[in-house]
Amino acid sequence: MVSSNSPRLPRATPALAKLSQQAACAAAVLALVGCASAPLPPWLPIPAVLAPRPAAAPAKPTSATSPTEAAVVAQPVTQASVNPSDAPAATPDGAPYSAAVAARFPDPSTLYSTPGLQPGRNTFSSNAEVAAWLAQLSNKPSRNVQASVLRIGYSQQGVPLEALLLTRASSPDAPTVIATGRPTVLIVAQQHGNEPAGSEAALVVARELSQGLLEPLLDKINVLVVPRANPDGAAANQRATTNGIDMNRDHLLLNSPEARALAQLTRDYQPTVVLDAHEYTVVGRYLQKFGTVQKFDALLQYAMTANVPEFLTRASEEWYRRPVVAALKAQNLSSEWYYTTSTDIDDHVVSMGGTQPDTGRNVNGLKNSVSMLIETRGVGIGRLHLQRRVHTQVTAMVSMLQSTATRAEQMGKLRSFIDREVSSQACRSQAVVEAGPTPAQYELTMLNPTTGADKTVSVDWNSALELQTIKSRARPCGYWLSAAATAAVDRLQLLGVQVMRVVDAGTVRGELYRATSQSTGARQDVRGSITDAQPIQRTEVELVRSLVDTPAGSFYVPLGQPLANLVLAALEPDTQNSYFANRILANLGDAARVMAEPTGALEKLP
Repeated sequence: MVSSNSPRLPRATPALAKLSQQAACAAAVLALVGCASAPLPPWLPIPAVLAPRPAAAPAKPTSATSPTEAAVVAQPVTQASVNPSDAPAATPDGAPYSAAVAARFPDPSTLYSTPGLQPGRNTFSSNAEVAAWLAQLSNKPSRNVQASVLRIGYSQQGVPLEALLLTRASSPDAPTVIATGRPTVLIVAQQHGNEPAGSEAALVVARELSQGLLEPLLDKINVLVVPRANPDGAAANQRATTNGIDMNRDHLLLNSPEARALAQLTRDYQPTVVLDAHEYTVVGRYLQKFGTVQKFDALLQYAMTANVPEFLTRASEEWYRRPVVAALKAQNLSSEWYYTTSTDIDDHVVSMGGTQPDTGRNVNGLKNSVSMLIETRGVGIGRLHLQRRVHTQVTAMVSMLQSTATRAEQMGKLRSFIDREVSSQACRSQAVVEAGPTPAQYELTMLNPTTGADKTVSVDWNSALELQTIKSRARPCGYWLSAAATAAVDRLQLLGVQVMRVVDAGTVRGELYRATSQSTGARQDVRGSITDAQPIQRTEVELVRSLVDTPAGSFYVPLGQPLANLVLAALEPDTQNSYFANRILANLGDAARVMAEPTGALEKLP
């Protein structure tokens, strides 16, 4: 039962009547998924403007869309309980930039009401308030809405990790939800504790799905909302979890209970679309390096790492990112590709989001889900422009939900096709073991910190839109793992990977790894060293053809399965995110590449 001091859930005004507007699919898109059993034809190339070439100065990505794309524009959820100011937002004392900059970010006409957004409030929604909000929504959903709070784990300080499931399924259990045939959208917010706007926005969207203007979308989709993935970090206003792990770099290794909880949730409910809500640094190193303040309301990027299926990339761009850009533009909100820069003040390179298979964005892409990152300007500015930041997040979230509802049938067919296509590649073709961004030049718009005027900066730009292959090798049929590799097996299973146990001892034709050089070091991302983990084992290897003994009780991980590309990321040892490099596999000899399908008896692990 919700206590009497639980947050009130005010109703939205009718200004959101357009939320149920559906967009027609373009003819080419319909043709793409018109038959689930037929091969998909080639998709038209993404315009070159989206993929800058090395040393070129590309035109900025356009926000222009076709008429059908524009029809997906989401109208925001309206809250009338808070009156907008008629004047531009004044700069509070201690703001990191001038009033002229602040005037570039007025409050939207649409304002929202959550515990953390109340007038006069100087703190964000507490963990207790978030839990009470979800509990009240689960107690008072609209008719025919199943609104269930799922306890998915506990933080390192013992705070419950909770998701709200919203569906028309008869039961909240995962098989029943999957059996509806409707695609599931997962919204994850506040993996980084000092990035609160996504969490407040997720509460708004959860309410409107449960009992408000977004509820009709549940005719077409299921929705999971995790409004606070890192409650300990939120309580401490810090980026990392309690033990210092950046959980958004932990989605392959699963060293934190918070990342493991999200892995289990995605394994069980198999979301077709994942939206990861963050905030980015506004001043800090950008002011130091470029003498500028960050401009854009939203930075966007989908999964960009080695072996992401081509058709998933196309769908992410054409069916999701472009409609989000259009939705934001319709609300007078600006957007750009996601980018960041290292903490080294002398390093002036600007990079798109990382290409390593460790973030939620990239790991969910390797699970064959459309996986979108939305970052709003927020880190380092406290509660400044908070309503605008939440408005940006809500607009993007609603657009993603609408795009999925509009294309529910097509997304189901596309996912089925991609799963089959990935599975079919076992024992053939090449697999990219490691890839990196392409160096380019880019004209980036920022703000003058004094005048607030646009300031264009020409930067060295690491583009993730076109990846360069660093290492590749023949794709095996699968991987043998020793009986001692239980830690690796547990993690693979938590990710949703099928693992087999060897019943009868035998041999298989395979390739062993032989180290040619070894050293230790730290994992790296585009911001610099990832210092939240123990040093990794940096190893270069050569492959040695051999007959591999497979004792009873050892394991076999086939690549003839939909998550094969995730297995590659985990088990090829000579990358910084591999299970061997991070000591989840103790010895190089605990794994081998299997180059012919095993003929001995195998059994599925539960």
